[in-house]
Parts: sequence; structure tokens; C-alpha cells
Amino acid sequence: MLTGQMPQHFLLFDTEYFWFDTFSKTLENVEDIKEEEKIETTAVVFIHVELEDEEKKNKIIKNPVKNFKWYLNKVNKEGIILHSFAHLSSSTSSPEFASQIISEIKEKLENKGIEVHTTPFGYFSEFSIHVRGESLAKFSKRFKKHQDIL
Repeated sequence: MLTGQMPQHFLLFDTEYFWFDTFSKTLENVEDIKEEEKIETTAVVFIHVELEDEEKKNKIIKNPVKNFKWYLNKVNKEGIILHSFAHLSSSTSSPEFASQIISEIKEKLENKGIEVHTTPFGYFSEFSIHVRGESLAKFSKRFKKHQDIL
């Protein structure tokens, strides 16, 4: 069992595939992107970074990396998709902070040899996801300070 802090909310899925297509830009300061991609046999994490997380940045980067790596081992996957999903709580960090957190988690996962994809930040995307049927294929949790994780 791991302990520590993570971004307050996340959903993890063990998928057969995840397909997305950028639909509309939600932040004016991001570059114009039209992207469509289908990624097969991967895990997907929907990440929600809360306003309160801005006070504890260093603590909310290290532990997701450990926990996402643990999850990948449990579901026998070598890659993960990080998807910003600011709809899991009414408390939302600034877009700049959320983007920075996701980028830093991605970098740390890649440094551990994990294949990481991200969906374009600052966009609504149309998506389709085929989630496997096993119990661990769908994992949701809210974490609080120093709570046991997994």
C-alpha cells in the first residue's frame, strides 16, 4: 500500500482503446490544434486538479507517478493517457497550474520508461473509450492529506 497525496480526484481505466478528437477550444491562450488519435491497449487517467492543490504542488506530483505505475503493473499495461477532466469537483485550480501538474507527471512517468500520451489541454474533446470488464478496470478515488492510497 502506498501513502501520500495526489491530485484530489482521478479516475483510472484499463482500456482496450481510447479515441479522441478535439472538438472546441476552451482556453484562448493555447495554440490552435486539431488532433484525432486512437490509442489501443492502454490505461487512461482522468485528472482533476483542485484549487487547494496549488498549496502543495511538490506533494501532488510524486505520488501519482508511484500510484499510476502501480496501477499499470496491476492491469498489465505499459502505457497511460493523461486526460485533464475538470468535472470531478466544484473546486478547480487555475488552468495554468493544472497544465503544469499534468506536464510534470508526464515527464516523471516517461523518465520511468512508461509510454505516456496526453490529450490536448484547453480543449473539449469528443471521445470514445472501451473499458475492460474486470473490477480493477474502473478505479475512482478522492484522496485527502496523508491518506493511504490503493
